Amino acid sequence: MADINGRVKREFEKNLDLVTELSHRISAHPEPAFEEYATSAAIVAALENSGDFTIEKGVADLPTAFVASAGSGDLVFGVCAEMDALPGIGHGCGHNVIAASAVGAALALAPFADELGLTVRVFGTPAEESGTGKEIMVNRGVFDGTHAAIMVHPSLKDVVTPQLRAARSWRMTYTGRGGHASRPWSALNAADATVVAQTAIGLLRQQLRDGIRVHHVVKEAGSAVNVIADHAVVDCMIRADTINEVDEVWERVRRCFDAGAIATGTGVEFTSLPSVYREFRHDQDLAPIFESHAKAIGRTFPDYPDKTFGSTDMGNVSLRIPALHPMLSFDLPTEEGNHTAAFAAAAAGPEGDRFVHDGGLAMALTIADVARSEPVRRRLIGRASTS
Repeated sequence: MADINGRVKREFEKNLDLVTELSHRISAHPEPAFEEYATSAAIVAALENSGDFTIEKGVADLPTAFVASAGSGDLVFGVCAEMDALPGIGHGCGHNVIAASAVGAALALAPFADELGLTVRVFGTPAEESGTGKEIMVNRGVFDGTHAAIMVHPSLKDVVTPQLRAARSWRMTYTGRGGHASRPWSALNAADATVVAQTAIGLLRQQLRDGIRVHHVVKEAGSAVNVIADHAVVDCMIRADTINEVDEVWERVRRCFDAGAIATGTGVEFTSLPSVYREFRHDQDLAPIFESHAKAIGRTFPDYPDKTFGSTDMGNVSLRIPALHPMLSFDLPTEEGNHTAAFAAAAAGPEGDRFVHDGGLAMALTIADVARSEPVRRRLIGRASTS
């Protein structure tokens, strides 16, 4: 294993143009959740063309999901490649650079996998933004037999172990009775129900613990000013430290939506949406190894007072197997952060290219070090055998 890290690094640099071009290609053709057909095909092609990977497509009965494997070692380490874009924004969360950095790390490790006693797996994971594809993949056994997993995410900060929170979503459909707005007395206004509900939620926030977030958006509430709306739709997301806390808060928020129906005499139907983001549990052995390599590449990790970010279905993976989800920054103003058009543009430019290099190389070197660390290796493999 002489100079294995040097050889991994040289292999990574050899493939850097390929994975950078892959990032640009994905960015130029953004696809929404569960529709990442061209994106998935481009990633699979990059891995297949190396000659080192075998590919299983359509895993978990998800057409765009896949698992690519190289090597036959007893330590199985996964790298997650997110693929979906935000409707109307494109890759405003940088999934193009996440996928490209994952491919770069895997290609760098593949020629040395057997020497390191590794099996390297790339998980093509759809629908992170909506639908939580990893939750589906975890529940259908796709991550079974994998000892650890990693991915790197772009943000405005360099943070090795960000706080990533749980979230769940619901849809409320109000049904009233329509009518002419000039003669409204026999109508039941479904749009008014959404106003009452939102007002009640605003008041409820005073009694919620610090850090709990209740997001909601009115999707439908009438189409003409002179027509009383007989139908309205509201989506709501609750975000908290754990999924159990999310569910506890929902019982209080639900009553706010009930209040809208009671006040207006309308009916309300509740539907749980499929997106389930569980809290993230960072593996404390993987974190310092990644940090040391990222620092050697040139990243810094200030002691930010606030290391709280949004939610990710990688948390769902972390509750099943050891995992790490560091953040590496784009150099952008605060107002141009994640889920903006400006962030999508940065992900397609030099900032995105820098991320692909730094994130991909740091992941590859981290996995190589874990493979050669007997205590960490033994713990990861042993944990799987006893779980």
